[in-house]
Amino acid sequence: MADTMASCREFEVCVHTSPGLTCGTFSRLWLNLIGSQGETPPISVREGEHLLPGSSRAVRVRASGPFGRLLLVRLRLEARNGFPNLDWHCSRVEVRGLADGPETDPEVFLCDRWLRPADGDVELWSGKLCLLKDETEEKLKQQRLRQLQNQQKLIRWRKFVEGAPQCVDVSSVSELGPNLSYTHTSPPTNLHYLKGFAGREEAWESFTKLETVFAHSGHQNDIAKFIKDHWMEDWYFGYQCLNGCNPLMLRQTRHLPPNLSVTSDMLRPFLSAGSSLEQELQKGTIYLLDYEVLDGVPANVVNGKQTYLSAPLVLLHLNQQGQLVPIAIQLQQSPGPHNPVFLPSDPGCDWLLAKMWVHSADFQCHQLATHYLRTHMLGELCCVATLRQLPEPHPLHQLLMPHVRTCLQINLRARASLLAADGVFDKAIGCGLDALPVFLSRASQRIRYRSLCVPEDLMERGVDTLPQSYYAQDARRIWDTLHRFVISWVDVYYHGDDAVQQDSELQHWITDINTHGFNNNSGFPPSLRTKAEVSKFVTMIIFSCSALHAAVNFSQLDFALWIPNCPAFMSRPPPRVKGSVTEDDITSFLPDVSSSVRVLMVLTMLSLPAVNYVPLCHYKEEVFSDGAHRRLVAQVQDELKAISDDITQRNSQLELPYPYLCPGRIENSVAI
Repeated sequence: MADTMASCREFEVCVHTSPGLTCGTFSRLWLNLIGSQGETPPISVREGEHLLPGSSRAVRVRASGPFGRLLLVRLRLEARNGFPNLDWHCSRVEVRGLADGPETDPEVFLCDRWLRPADGDVELWSGKLCLLKDETEEKLKQQRLRQLQNQQKLIRWRKFVEGAPQCVDVSSVSELGPNLSYTHTSPPTNLHYLKGFAGREEAWESFTKLETVFAHSGHQNDIAKFIKDHWMEDWYFGYQCLNGCNPLMLRQTRHLPPNLSVTSDMLRPFLSAGSSLEQELQKGTIYLLDYEVLDGVPANVVNGKQTYLSAPLVLLHLNQQGQLVPIAIQLQQSPGPHNPVFLPSDPGCDWLLAKMWVHSADFQCHQLATHYLRTHMLGELCCVATLRQLPEPHPLHQLLMPHVRTCLQINLRARASLLAADGVFDKAIGCGLDALPVFLSRASQRIRYRSLCVPEDLMERGVDTLPQSYYAQDARRIWDTLHRFVISWVDVYYHGDDAVQQDSELQHWITDINTHGFNNNSGFPPSLRTKAEVSKFVTMIIFSCSALHAAVNFSQLDFALWIPNCPAFMSRPPPRVKGSVTEDDITSFLPDVSSSVRVLMVLTMLSLPAVNYVPLCHYKEEVFSDGAHRRLVAQVQDELKAISDDITQRNSQLELPYPYLCPGRIENSVAI
């Protein structure tokens, strides 16, 4: 086709407007064709040929001099006086050389985006993805460079928190433009039974009152009801470490932290008969939760009252029944006489309160480190770098953007609301605005690349073979499926490791991520040298922005609806001695009524998948419909469907199901 069109100087150009109700425009469209030796003069779509939704408009264009091989289609919108300036969504442009005859298939130039008069000239390439080194035409190489230079002017870096990954430098969603913003259609949200408590700043009077509120707000949530019934039981505490909304903190340990004041004799009653702490450590049955990232973080003032944070150390034991149970809790990092180690043999109120302190610390780490940093901020970091360094014809640009594009808008809104003055972190959470920069900087310094890669993370933390570790089981299967998909995509375009090393656009991309991302000790690859390294890194991004986000976002309301299970802060300081707490005291440690309810209302809105969500590895973009891509997408969708069927079958046998990594429920990107 290209060879015959190379001899043409007259063409029929057919412009297709996308079918959506708002895709048309009143603006006038100018277009011209760019060839390897020349270009046609700009011509406008005729006055009566309106750019209506779903319409096709044809014009004839002719080159007045040498033209060569058709390379690009240039489009430009011009606003018309007296008419609204509406964005236009162009599906594609088809070009047929008239010398080729009416039966010849046209050459297709995909657009699949919004255009605005303010964009100026927009150049479309023929839709064939390739690496820079495989681009044979100098004009197409220059077009890639122009696109990146323009993107780098529009998409700039900004520091949100010193020491944390940077974000996009825009102040409003409108600045992102129509192609980087999206519409999130939320399902109906029932806040009827919570809103009436919003102005009540008093403490919770009793568990009876908490149960009454839960009976109305959580009565339709079977998982939350199970949690309310079992939250005081030690086996459930361990289960939540594995399968709760923050399954990333628990790790196997063979050496006790030096600042944890436990002895072998102290813990002997809670271990297997005849065993010792040293033997259990050697066997690998001792696990650790360490919230040292919270040590010294300033606690918030909520409703005029000081709140309290702790940085607990927790030992858990995998017992002979296959249950992971807590055996020691120290609420602060520095050992001392006023920082007792709480044990299962302590008075019931002491032990229960110690576990609640751990849940409150976990809430902070879940929201800011696991959820916001590892999914939202990571996705935005990779999205900005992709827009700045990988041009649209690059195969990794096309593969990544459906998974990271939405991060810009949702994070922008989070910084303007949830994480801003008068937002929920300011008004209702222990880590408030003063704590945010401290915590996010610390958490960013502790991120390691291997911890973002599921197989290494699960193995290093020793949770990959634990019984009832459903997050680990499902995450590993999804990672492996995504990894095979990415490997196949990479194989299409990189024919050897030398092609990776010669891809200057790819190397600039990873450099941009490292420069504006995590510190030099994070273990992020400074460059990408092999196809295997590329495949692993891209899989990490896709998994973090889809499956990991689903696991830590859409689960959070289930575990927080029973307020004592996930306190957003504690209203009294940690106990300094044992035996000082009664059952009537327990609820006085919880967040006040209005703060608790404000957090629940936000979590309710954040935990519901959008009505218009896109499931994992489903793609609306036309580039995924071409032959090779279509086969790869069909294969990964079949594998994910098999995982969904297996998880559904397993969950049907469980009293407490783990549904969050069922692929049909995983959104393709961070969109809420």
